[in-house]
Amino acid sequence: MNLLTDYGILAWIIIGALAGALAKFIMPGRDPGGCMVTIALGIGGALLAGFIGNAIGWYDPGEGAGFIAAIVGAIIILFVYRLISRR
Repeated sequence: MNLLTDYGILAWIIIGALAGALAKFIMPGRDPGGCMVTIALGIGGALLAGFIGNAIGWYDPGEGAGFIAAIVGAIIILFVYRLISRR
């Protein structure tokens, strides 16, 4: 049973919001956006972690990343954003 496939888009939004909020909590700073950007950050983090995990071989084809991996992916996205926005 996979939470994201069972509940669809609603699960992506909730998990994305939680993962994005935790990533922003772990890496505090001045980041733009409110709830929508936080949700997008978490969803993007999950997609990034799933893509990297599939490329490395940690996940089977079609298998998504877990919640912790989504947080790590969101942290990576925040880190890259901050590197780019400094310039």
